[in-house]
Amino acid sequence: MKLRTGIYGGSFNPIHRGHTTLGRALCDMGWVDELWFLVSPLNPFKQNATDLLADEARLELTRLAVEGDTRLQVCDAEMHLPRPSYMVATLEFLRQQYPDREFVLVIGADNWARFMHWKQPEEILRHHHVVIYPRPGYPIDGQTLPPRVHLAETPLIDVSSTAIRRRIASGDYHGEDIGAAVWEEIQRRGYYQSEARE
Repeated sequence: MKLRTGIYGGSFNPIHRGHTTLGRALCDMGWVDELWFLVSPLNPFKQNATDLLADEARLELTRLAVEGDTRLQVCDAEMHLPRPSYMVATLEFLRQQYPDREFVLVIGADNWARFMHWKQPEEILRHHHVVIYPRPGYPIDGQTLPPRVHLAETPLIDVSSTAIRRRIASGDYHGEDIGAAVWEEIQRRGYYQSEARE
C-alpha cells in the first residue's frame, strides 16, 4: 500500500502554528500518513510579492518549524522546476520521483474557490485526491464536492503570515504564533524587520 503523502504548498513567509497545527491534524485524522510542506518560490497568483524572503531562508524556517515530528517534512521540489511554479507540473514531477507514494493535494477553502482557474485543474483531479481545509469566509458544503475531493473538519486557527510580518516590522511581535526555533532564527537574521531582504 502506497504511503499517503499530503502536499501542502505555500510561500510560508513565515511558517506559523496555523500551518503546523493543520499538518498534524490531517495526520491525526487519517487523511494522510505524512504531510510535506511544499515551499513555493513564487505563487503564480502573487507575481508582485515584494516582501518574500529568499527561498533558502523560508526553507530553513520551515525545517525548524517541523523538527521533532517525523510526519511533517519539507519539500523543495518547486525550487528545481521552471518558474512560475504550477501545481499540476509539481505533482507530475513528484509522481515520477516517488512512485511508491500516493500524493494528496491539501488546499484551503479559499483556494478551492478558485481551483478551476488553476492550470489544468482537471489533470490534478484525474491523478490525485484533494483535501480541503476550512478557511473563514469560505463556506463549503461537503456534500456538493466532486469525486476525489474531500472536506476535512480541521480546527480553524486565525493566524496570518502577513500580520506576523507587519508586527515584526513594527517591533510589536514576540513570537507567540511561531515556534521558538523559528522565532530565534528570524531575530538572529533580522528577517522582516526592514525593507532589506536577503
